[in-house]
Amino acid sequence: MLLLSIVDSGGLPMVGGVDALLVFMAAVDHKNAYWAAVAAVVGSLIGSLFIFYLARKGGEAYLHRHTLTRRGTMLRAWFQEYGLATIFVPAFVPVIPMPMKIFILSAGALGVSPLTFTIVLLVARVPRYLFLAWLGTRLGKDTLPYLRHHIWEFVALAVGLFAVLYLAIRWLHARRSRLLA
Repeated sequence: MLLLSIVDSGGLPMVGGVDALLVFMAAVDHKNAYWAAVAAVVGSLIGSLFIFYLARKGGEAYLHRHTLTRRGTMLRAWFQEYGLATIFVPAFVPVIPMPMKIFILSAGALGVSPLTFTIVLLVARVPRYLFLAWLGTRLGKDTLPYLRHHIWEFVALAVGLFAVLYLAIRWLHARRSRLLA
């Protein structure tokens, strides 16, 4: 589990592979289901930090050169304000294959704090993998069909979660601006 999640998060995407393996392991071995979830979280963090730091070293100069324009400056400012929501949502919502690597690369290259990035990733991955382990222990081999059957609820969750995070960030930003003015 640890190695698969490192490889998956570190650049070689296996859409749904970690989720499916975790559910399978939880269904087969209830006693070690939560340890498998912990291994998935740790592996995801290691792999994601690998590409985060890769982007920090290699992508910073490239992005700096291309974000000197007005449009590029706006992109950088937008990502600094809202970009972590684009990492949180796909890291949190299971089953739906949403692009995450490009946002991790952007976070690294655009100078997001490694601590903030790590916290966002952990806050998203821990409940996701614990939920999948729990579901696997409860539903066994019926877990993946259950998840597929409820795919539209997960899509709605992802859209709703992003909207709530976006609005919360805008509200906090406006509040902070009022306090500083």
